[in-house]
Amino acid sequence: MPQRTFLQYLLITAKGLAMGAADVVPGVSGGTIAFISGIYEELIETIHKIDLGFFKIWKNEGFLKAWREYNLSFLLSLFVGIFISILSLAKLITWLLAEYPIMVWSFFFGLVIASIVYVGNQMTSWRFTVILAMVIASVLSYLITIADPIGSPDSLWFLFVAGFIAIIAMILPGISGAFILLLLGAYTAVIGIVTQLGDGITTLDSSLFLQAFGKLLIFGIGAILGLKIFSNTLNWMFKHHKNMTLAVLTGFMIGALNKIWPWKEILQYRTNHAGEEIPFIERSVLPQNYEGDPQILLAIVFGIIGFLTIFLLERLAVGKDVTENKEIEV
Repeated sequence: MPQRTFLQYLLITAKGLAMGAADVVPGVSGGTIAFISGIYEELIETIHKIDLGFFKIWKNEGFLKAWREYNLSFLLSLFVGIFISILSLAKLITWLLAEYPIMVWSFFFGLVIASIVYVGNQMTSWRFTVILAMVIASVLSYLITIADPIGSPDSLWFLFVAGFIAIIAMILPGISGAFILLLLGAYTAVIGIVTQLGDGITTLDSSLFLQAFGKLLIFGIGAILGLKIFSNTLNWMFKHHKNMTLAVLTGFMIGALNKIWPWKEILQYRTNHAGEEIPFIERSVLPQNYEGDPQILLAIVFGIIGFLTIFLLERLAVGKDVTENKEIEV
């Protein structure tokens, strides 16, 4: 594994900050950020390598040897950045969703539209089977968005399942973990738990901290298990059936647009951990049928901003590829 300086590990932490920011926002994939920043292959390889052999090397050759052999300084630097970013942004996202829901969801909608274009543009073939896979994925995704949530977002087993599924996005460019949490109906709950954790730390409220930490631990265990189980499979699919995988991802995002449509009619509420009534089951409606100010102009503006965010990330990726090619030629 590569030997790095302290400054190089700080740079990896900075890339983790960017990945964490991406994972908080539905529509931007942490995997995409890893791909753009040039650490995707190392991340996959490091995750693949982690097994119980770590303890064997630790016993025979010492902890530091095992730590270096499994490239854990890289993972620690990266995940510290991801954790700091998620913790610092969660409260902001929670506040924005409460105060400016239409603008925030419009921004997310623009992000996903651009992500569909970005992922779709990487497809190299439009065979019938590829198109069929995209259509089937779109239909399945849409059906998920109109189905009742599979469980209460506050229940521990649901948090475990959400973590198990959402982590897939970290190792597969194209779709975000936050986006999968949205589909499961767990996004606002998980963001709220992260916000509670931050509040517990800043206010030194041990009860609030331990309650939030316990829930995040369950979510994290599910994420770690999902990451290990699916990393080999997803990496193999991406390498050997990339076109079909991209088609499924594109279809998945197309069908799921219904979930982040800015204008909703609330059909049913639920009571959260704080005893507050919050939306549980919603239905997409046209702006003219929205109960309240539809803020159409602002929605369009923020949708465009969201779209341009992905466009700029794509330009950065292209610029990186051009730079690498020039270095190879030299």
